[in-house]
Amino acid sequence: MTTPAPLTRASIFAQAWPIMLGQTTVPLVGIVDTVVVGRTGDAAALAGVALGTTIINFLFWSFGFLRMGMTGMTAQAQGSGDAQEVRALLVRGLALGVAIGVLLFALQLLLVPLALSLLAGGGALDAAAGGYVAGRFVGAPASLGVFALTGWLLGLGRTRAALLLQIAMNLVNVVLDIWFVWGLGLGAHGVGLGTACAEWSALLLGVGIALRILGPGALTGLRTGLFDRAKLRRLFAVNADIMVRTVALLVLFGWFANAGARLGAVPLAANHVLMQFVSVSAFVLDGFAFTAESRIGGAIGRRSRGELLRATRLTGEFTLAAGAAFALLIHLAGAPLVAAITDNADVRAQAIALLPFAALVPLVGAPAWLLDGVFIGATRGRSLRNAALAATLLYLATDLLLRPFGAAGLWIALLASYAYRAAGLGLALPRLVRSVGVPLAEAPRAA
Repeated sequence: MTTPAPLTRASIFAQAWPIMLGQTTVPLVGIVDTVVVGRTGDAAALAGVALGTTIINFLFWSFGFLRMGMTGMTAQAQGSGDAQEVRALLVRGLALGVAIGVLLFALQLLLVPLALSLLAGGGALDAAAGGYVAGRFVGAPASLGVFALTGWLLGLGRTRAALLLQIAMNLVNVVLDIWFVWGLGLGAHGVGLGTACAEWSALLLGVGIALRILGPGALTGLRTGLFDRAKLRRLFAVNADIMVRTVALLVLFGWFANAGARLGAVPLAANHVLMQFVSVSAFVLDGFAFTAESRIGGAIGRRSRGELLRATRLTGEFTLAAGAAFALLIHLAGAPLVAAITDNADVRAQAIALLPFAALVPLVGAPAWLLDGVFIGATRGRSLRNAALAATLLYLATDLLLRPFGAAGLWIALLASYAYRAAGLGLALPRLVRSVGVPLAEAPRAA
C-alpha cells in the first residue's frame, strides 16, 4: 500500500486533478447524449432521454453506496495499515455490485413500467424513455461493479488509475452513442445501449487495473478474512445508511425532473439541458470531495484529529473557490452553449430564461458536496442519512409552496435543497471532530 502525500495545498490538488479531469468526462458524455438527440430537433425524444436518465439514476444510484462506502472503508483500512482488509474489500465490493446488477436486470420488466407510471410522461415520452432504459439495463451488473472498483481506487488515493478507467469508459460511450444513434438510427435506445457496452468494457479494464495494483498472488489467502462477520456487519450497516441517503436524494432529483415533466415537454427538455451545466460543475467539484473522502478516511484510520481538520479546511478552500468560478462561467457562457446543444427554439428560450438559477447551483451547492465527502470518508452513514432525509422533506415542502411561480419556483426550491443539506451536515460536523482521537503528529505546514 502507498503512503499518502503530506497534507498541503499542492498535494491536495495533485490528488484532486485526475479525479476532476475524469469526472469532467462523465457529464460531457451526458452532454454528447443530449446533443446527439437534441440536434435531431425532436423535443419529445430529448425529453424522453431526460425521463429515462431519471429512472436509471434512481435505480442504479440507489446502490451508490458501492462507490461511497468502498471509498471510506478502503481509506480507513489503508490508514490503519490493514493490507488484508484492503484486498478483501475489493472482492466483497465487486461481488456485491455484480450480484445486485444481475438482480436489477432480472427485475426490469417489473421495475420499468412501475417507474414510468410514477412519472408525468405518457405517449411519445414513455416510448423514448422506455427504449433508453432497456438499453441501460444491459449494463446493470457492469455499472454497479464499476461503482465498487472506482470507490476502491479512490480510497487508495489511486486517482490516476480512476482517471484512466473513467476516460476509457466515456470515450467508448461517446463513440458508440454517435454510431448507434446517427449511424444505425436506434434513437434513445441506442444512447442507452452504447452506455451499457461502455460499462462492460470499463469493468474488464478496472479488474485488470486492480490486479496490477495488488500484484501477483495478492488475492490468495483471502477466504478467512473475506467472510469475517464483524466486517460484513459493518459493511452492510454503513451501506444501508448511505443507501437511504442516496435514495432520499434521488427522490429529490426525481421530483425535480417530474415537476418539469408536469409543466410539459419543453420545460422538461430545457431543465435537462441546464442540468448538463450543473452536472459538469458538480462532477468537477467532486474532485475535491473525493479527495476529502480519501484524506478523511485516512485520518480516521490513523485517529488523527489534526489531519481531519486540516483535510477539511484545505479541500474546503478549493471547493468554494471552484464553485464560485463555475457559477461565473455558467452565467457568462451559458446562453451560447444552450444554443449549441439544441436546435429547438422553444427549448432554447426556456433554458436561457432559467439560466441564472442554474448558474447559482455550483456556488450554493459547494458546501453540501464538500461535507458529503467529509462524512463519506468518515463512514458516518447515519449523519448522511439524516441530513438527506431532512433536506428532501424540506425541499418537497418548498417546491409545493413555490408552484405558483412555475419553472422559476422549481429552480429556487432546488437551490434551497442544497442549503438544507449543508446545514444538516454542518450541525453534525462538531460531533464527528470530537469523536476522533488526539492527533498523532503535527500536520505539515501549507505549501
